[in-house]
Amino acid sequence: MSVGGVLFLSYLIISYIAGALISMTIILENRDPAKTMTWLLIFILLPGIGIVIYAIFGRNIRKIKMLRTQKLATDIKDKNLFENLEEIEELVTLEQKSIRNNIILNDVDEEDSAKKRVISLLLNTGVFPFTTNNNIEVYTDGNQKFERLLKDIENAKEYIHLEYFIIKESEIGTKIKNALIKKAKQGVKVRILYDDVGCWRFWFHRNFFNEMRKHNIQIEPFIPNKFPILGGKLNYRNHRKIVVIDGYIGYTGGINIGDEYLGMNKKFGYWRDTHIRVEGTSVYMLQMIFLTDWYYTTKEILLTKRFFPKIGHCGNSMVQVVASGPDSDWEAIHYAYFSAICQAKKSIYIETPYFIPDESLLKALNSAALSGVDVRIIFPKIADHKIVNTASYSYFSDILKSGGKVYLYTKGFIHSKVIIIDDKITSTGSANMDLRSFMLNFEINAFIYDKEVIDIMTKDFLEDMKNSEELKLEEFNNRSMIKKVKESIARLFSPIL
Repeated sequence: MSVGGVLFLSYLIISYIAGALISMTIILENRDPAKTMTWLLIFILLPGIGIVIYAIFGRNIRKIKMLRTQKLATDIKDKNLFENLEEIEELVTLEQKSIRNNIILNDVDEEDSAKKRVISLLLNTGVFPFTTNNNIEVYTDGNQKFERLLKDIENAKEYIHLEYFIIKESEIGTKIKNALIKKAKQGVKVRILYDDVGCWRFWFHRNFFNEMRKHNIQIEPFIPNKFPILGGKLNYRNHRKIVVIDGYIGYTGGINIGDEYLGMNKKFGYWRDTHIRVEGTSVYMLQMIFLTDWYYTTKEILLTKRFFPKIGHCGNSMVQVVASGPDSDWEAIHYAYFSAICQAKKSIYIETPYFIPDESLLKALNSAALSGVDVRIIFPKIADHKIVNTASYSYFSDILKSGGKVYLYTKGFIHSKVIIIDDKITSTGSANMDLRSFMLNFEINAFIYDKEVIDIMTKDFLEDMKNSEELKLEEFNNRSMIKKVKESIARLFSPIL
């Protein structure tokens, strides 16, 4: 055997031994069987390369608890680093007690059972308070959102907190940068968190960030990854979108900072998204999540009264702001979606740019459709991530066979992340309907139980249907064998996409 052959054989032997050892670790972690089998398949088909992929994407940080922001928050409280936040304690304890005693534990009206169960589930999975003093504005694209945001920035008096997965040097990015610099010069304190991996591709635009730093704006990367393979954190990204201004105004949704969200990308054209502006006590939770992320990133403690001002009456919208991620023991958004879908009586409307559900969610949707519930999914016809888009189609077969309907959005690209259950519950935020959002990313969603807001979301959904093509089962079954094979292969990797 030649020297090259010996080296290659040695490489294979070492790779398979290493793969076998890692496989034993994965098996002992008792992960989801589908994920375990995916990794075993990768180690067999891609010896050596599979180990590198696992080092970047596979290590179970949730299991080994490297990212314990819940523990960090507990440590802050145990060390008396809260500055007498009576308002926060009152918000959490009284609201939670009220919900449990007056809604959850008393006789439950059958019509509101789904809503009450989701509220209770979210209280138990993460003590996410249910608040009733809120006013919500819903935006359907970046033009609406950024126009309002720039006005709120202009009116800021004390501080501005921003947290985004992506912040691009762009036309809208420059407008926001200039607005923030102007406020910083006026003495307003500005803090910005961005995801290091989300902004990697823009590393050559660092002067964009540095210009703001020169004006005393604090800008920090969430979980920086200089050595991602060694650090193992590349796979756990902060996908949240949060803005808090003076503690009174908050934003969350699916829109990052970039010109494509204004419909200025030639490939995508019009960019349909969903974002909300909140005034009221739910801003406390947006603030708490931002400050916890800020503490994790900088070790700077900002949990003081200044950031939680007393809030008067703002409105009557009922909201739970929910955070989830690899730092928590429960996949709160995932669990809430499953609970709500299982209890749907009339309709389930979903908008998502990526559709990679786990087995439980897929069965819940199929069961609902087979039971006569009106299940509809709006999905982009244009793909922005080819592999994820291809894998998504493999799940539509079951949805269509069970009687659900799938619509392909044709007006442009739909990035909206919305679920509407009957006329009782809607949720929007940063989480997609995929495994990455449910299990890997740091996400934030607002669960809204206000009929007026739900009606607005439903109206927007039905309008989007008018700009979509229905994917018929017969047409779908007649797609080429090449497409079917691509979808099946992409689906094999769906647990790690």
